[in-house]
Amino acid sequence: MSAVLKDAPRLLVMSQDDLDEVLEIENALYTHPWTRGNFSDSLRAAYDCRTWRLDGELVGYFILMVAVGEAHLLNLSIAVRHQRGGHGSALLREALELARRRGARRLFLEVRPSNAAAQALYARFGFRRVGVRRGYYPARFGREDALVYTVEL
Repeated sequence: MSAVLKDAPRLLVMSQDDLDEVLEIENALYTHPWTRGNFSDSLRAAYDCRTWRLDGELVGYFILMVAVGEAHLLNLSIAVRHQRGGHGSALLREALELARRRGARRLFLEVRPSNAAAQALYARFGFRRVGVRRGYYPARFGREDALVYTVEL
């Protein structure tokens, strides 16, 4: 008897060709999404931009900037229909490993206080809150603070 195995998720380098799909997810998730320009600028700056694909379908992505021994996770997003399936954890694990390989000793990120699911994910990975950036994010009515988290690599 033989078993047919489905493809495992694959981490791939993001390219300009991915941006239509990336923006579809980004626009579905956020009231103030990143723009095509934000993603294009990240690609042009040679940040570590990665996609997470399952059977060819874009499930999520991240943008990671590494410099002078520190990493900054600028964006990590999972498509709505794939949330709560372990993809966020798997993709965060990949981002942390990439930051380590690039020589970072710690990783920083910002998260909205209203994003409890993301905060819970980061807590499971040992992130700790180290600050607040007042009025950092645009919000439906004004601005929203950013909670700054870090983890030692």
